[in-house]
Amino acid sequence: MKVEDLIIELREVIDDAKTLPLSGGKSVIDAEHIKEILDDIEETLPQEVRQAKAIVADRAQIIADAKKEGENIVRSAEERKKTLVNQNEIVRQAQQEASEIISDAKLKAKEIRKAANEYVEELMRKTDELMTAQANEIKKTRQSLKASQRTGN
Repeated sequence: MKVEDLIIELREVIDDAKTLPLSGGKSVIDAEHIKEILDDIEETLPQEVRQAKAIVADRAQIIADAKKEGENIVRSAEERKKTLVNQNEIVRQAQQEASEIISDAKLKAKEIRKAANEYVEELMRKTDELMTAQANEIKKTRQSLKASQRTGN
């Protein structure tokens, strides 16, 4: 039985007690029954106190465990944040390097195209000069042939 129930029973015994006439409200109670209830209270009380202490201890352990788990979650979140920040920094650096590489490649490609165009232009100029010289040589040879045909030689 719980202590609360025993206290209720004790009150009922007192409330049900017969009042003595001309005694100023004093009652006659069964002392033996009251002693039994008090003995039961004394017997039950330590058990309930132990249970209460166990509950308090469990509560303290649960709170300690929850606090520890909360700290672990926070620590893990901070580590994840650092990892993500580091990854973001790595990505940012990689993007910057990639941009620099692309810029360098575009610049080199532009320089190569310019050099190739200049080379082709120079080849075409020389070819034009050669062909012009060859065409002039052919004209001279033709004129020479015509002149030798006129003279009959």
